Amino acid sequence: MDAAIALLCEGGWQAVTTRGVAERADTNAGLIHYHFGGLPGLHAAIIRRAGELVINPLVAELLDAADEWAALAAVHRLLPETTGDERTARLAAELLAGATRDPALGEVLRDQLREARTQLAGRIRQLRPAWSPERATGVATLVAALIDGLMLHYMIDHELPVGEALTGVADLLRNGKD
Repeated sequence: MDAAIALLCEGGWQAVTTRGVAERADTNAGLIHYHFGGLPGLHAAIIRRAGELVINPLVAELLDAADEWAALAAVHRLLPETTGDERTARLAAELLAGATRDPALGEVLRDQLREARTQLAGRIRQLRPAWSPERATGVATLVAALIDGLMLHYMIDHELPVGEALTGVADLLRNGKD
C-alpha cells in the first residue's frame, strides 16, 4: 500500500499499475494480482487507504472536540496543515479524480464519506440532544461540505481567507444557538 500511495501521489491513477507497484515495492506483480485480484481490486484498496489517510484524521479531531467551538478551532488549525501538505493535498485530489472517473472507486469513497457523516451526526446529537436525528444528519452534511469546499479552495488558493470564513461560521453559531 505504501508503494501504491506513493505512486498515486507522484503520477496520479495512471501511474498506479500492478507492474509499477510491484517494482516500487520490490515484489512480484503476480503477488499483487493474487492479493488484490487484479488492478481494479488494487485501485479499490488504494482509494480505501487514501481515504483513511485524508478523511480519518480530521473526523477524529471533530469527534474528540468538546463542543462546537473546539471543533471549529480544530478545523481552523488542521485545514492549512492538511491542504498545505503536498502529499495529503495530492491524495485528496486523486481521491476525487478516481471516484468521479470510476464508479467502483466512487462507491468506496462514497461509503467512507457516509460513514464520516454518520459519525459526525452522532457527535452532534451528543452535543445537541434536543435535535432530531434528521437535523443532526443535515448539520453533519453541511459541516462535511464546508470542510470539503474550504479544502478544495485552499488547495488552489493558499491566500484564501480561511480565518475570516471560520470567523463567519463562529458568528453564525453565536447568533443561532438553537
